[in-house]
Amino acid sequence: MQEQFSPASAGNAPGRNLRREAVIAADATPEARRDFIRRTYAHLGVAVLAFIALEYLLLNSTFAVKMVSMTARGGRLGWLAVLGGFILVGYIAERWARDSVSPGMQYLGLIVYVIAEAIIFIPILFLAAYYTRYEGILGTAALITAVVFVGLTAVVFLTGADFSWMGQFLYVAGVGAFGILVASLIFGFSLGTIFAGAIVLLSAGYILYHTSNILHHYPIGSHVAASLALFASIATLFWWVLRILMSRR
Repeated sequence: MQEQFSPASAGNAPGRNLRREAVIAADATPEARRDFIRRTYAHLGVAVLAFIALEYLLLNSTFAVKMVSMTARGGRLGWLAVLGGFILVGYIAERWARDSVSPGMQYLGLIVYVIAEAIIFIPILFLAAYYTRYEGILGTAALITAVVFVGLTAVVFLTGADFSWMGQFLYVAGVGAFGILVASLIFGFSLGTIFAGAIVLLSAGYILYHTSNILHHYPIGSHVAASLALFASIATLFWWVLRILMSRR
């Protein structure tokens, strides 16, 4: 089973190409800022629930079996094709959510990204659910992911710290991790638990980064783009936590 690194979580500059006339969160009134935060996390919650519902439907359909079989037959080239398609869809969806002045296009970007994540997750969730001798592995991975996310979110909201300084470091680290992943798919070497742990830490860094940007740097009204950025980081964190748990069994 090969790995995935979510490109939409790498290098998202807060407010980049969003409507320039919008007031950033740090300069907004307390009411506007509070409403922006509420909308962001409401959209994130809906995205997560939609992802769970889609995965339930897909994993209990014949499509899951066909996709797992097709990916297995394709080997490394199959995973490169899946990864390439996911990067393309993720890039388009993120641009729609960030760049468009049309609310409809922003929502379309979020919807497309959630669907793309649901599809790309099918093979690893299928293997974890039906072939890993670890009862409750999906629930355990989800719980760990939720605890990490809530803990990191609490750190930002309770301290009010600005982690935007992490942006360039996270971008460089993300590009490096992605390059290693592509090399592993091309040359066939395995990425062990240390690499998976490094991506977990990288994903945690992105959660801190995006959460602090929601408090300080995202423009008011960009709640769809902000929720997409958080969703991408959470999905990546969940993927690699699950990979670590699977490697133990």
